[in-house]
Amino acid sequence: MPLPLARLPRPALAASVHRLRRLAGALALALAVALPAHALETSVGRLAITPVLTGLDEPWGVDFLPGGEIVVTERAGRLLLARPGGAVHAVAGVPEVAASGQGGLLDVMVPRDFATSREVFLSFSRPQERGGAGTALGVGRLSEDGARLEGFRVLFEMAPGSRGGRHFGSRIVEGADGTLFLTIGERGDREAAQDLSRHNGSVVRIARDGSVPADNPFVGVGVGVGVDGARPEIWSWGHRNPQGAALDAQGRLWVSEHGAMGGDEVNEVRRGANYGWPVIAYGRHYSGARIGEGTARAGMAQPAH
Repeated sequence: MPLPLARLPRPALAASVHRLRRLAGALALALAVALPAHALETSVGRLAITPVLTGLDEPWGVDFLPGGEIVVTERAGRLLLARPGGAVHAVAGVPEVAASGQGGLLDVMVPRDFATSREVFLSFSRPQERGGAGTALGVGRLSEDGARLEGFRVLFEMAPGSRGGRHFGSRIVEGADGTLFLTIGERGDREAAQDLSRHNGSVVRIARDGSVPADNPFVGVGVGVGVDGARPEIWSWGHRNPQGAALDAQGRLWVSEHGAMGGDEVNEVRRGANYGWPVIAYGRHYSGARIGEGTARAGMAQPAH
């Protein structure tokens, strides 16, 4: 079991508090859109609901700046900064996004060193040269007045070839060692999740500058899954559409991912692991037909839940 927060070392305590604030903020924002201010009875007691930001249009990601400001993405392409006291404004300098289907401006992540770096990371569906869109990750520096992202640059973009408007994944997590994890859905192309020459259906890991860490599992390795080599950014694969992600108190990465009907999963993400989609799955197609060959296969990881 995780240690109580009061007993964690200072770095772990700070990381845990940051995660709790982010999750609590996301819950508050989600409930603020749907519910008026009142007490909600739950299985663990009464929960006070206090709206902190309303009138949002498809909010997708939320995080906190050290001074208490909240940054929120809207899928259509706006990044909002809300200050304590209620003032809200759109932040300029956001990248062009392919806002179609489930795509658009997606997650936002404020790193632990924001007080000195002022960097803000965004994930988004980026238009690609040959048509379609791919999940991308970029970073810019938030100006001192919070008005714009300066010098925004793309650090990573999934390999081209995906069309359609679904399953972009998109969650950004800062690892315990400062590397960056990004979740990517299989883009509705089920078989691509088992093709290591593509980024579809994977969790990727890159360094803060966009380079590939030398200890990634497929760096310089030929894997023979339909091709001679794997994408070196891939950390884990065989995912369907992981759209929730967080570190636990021990620094381990967990994702929640949308399965087909009845097949949502919670997975502890392990280095180089294949989570099986679409060869194994606990859900069924929406037609009722079974998926793949069952729920287990040697060499494929089982979900935690």
